Amino acid sequence: MDAPAVDIDRRGRASSSGGDGVARVRPRAGRRTLRAAANVALATGLLALLWALIVWQWNDPISSLYTRWEQHRLAQVLEQQQALMPSAAAAGATAARSGPDLAGIARAAAAFRRRAHQGDPIGWISIPRIGVHVIGVNGTDSETLRKGPGRYLGSFMPGEGRLVYIAGHRTTYLAPFARIDELGNGDRVTIATPYATFVYSVGGHRVVAANDLSVLASGGREELVLQACHPRFFATHRYLVFATLVAVDPRR
Repeated sequence: MDAPAVDIDRRGRASSSGGDGVARVRPRAGRRTLRAAANVALATGLLALLWALIVWQWNDPISSLYTRWEQHRLAQVLEQQQALMPSAAAAGATAARSGPDLAGIARAAAAFRRRAHQGDPIGWISIPRIGVHVIGVNGTDSETLRKGPGRYLGSFMPGEGRLVYIAGHRTTYLAPFARIDELGNGDRVTIATPYATFVYSVGGHRVVAANDLSVLASGGREELVLQACHPRFFATHRYLVFATLVAVDPRR
């Protein structure tokens, strides 16, 4: 039987390898490797925690720069739409004492929906309670939602008398719906489109599983639903805010 080989390290300590010639790992070298790996893991964890705190407090600053640029571009497009499209008031709204021509507004809304392409601006969304004043867009695919809150294409435009379903980011891309859970009954949501302005009153909220599609069904009346991922940083559920239409102004 071969005698085990003996190695001498720099400090004069002996370490042996078996007769098969395979070197044994020195205990001190192994501990150094483990300590280095632990330090790297700790530093990575601390950086991740710091970034999470920054995003939680101020939203993701990098993605927000992109959305701000897109919002500026969308504002110019929206102004062009308003200049080219006559308002519901000019198209046949009745006198102020008789109230707005809801049928005419509904026709204008349906026509606007049919013409709108994915990613186009649909109007200003204002939610004073949570400091939101942003341009909404048409569509809820990932690329469109980077520009701003998006209208689910299977829902309707404000003024059509059906479900208006709008989703928005909660942690990235300006995080317009970051504080959606702070909305309470009676809070106002205003959507100013190129054809009219609509005011909704919040009436409740609900948390559903991410795969629950029942909330996308229109109940045959005008209802606004705002949606964001829940809880923040995760997408296992959706936080929904429900609001009913309380006022219509034919002015843009």
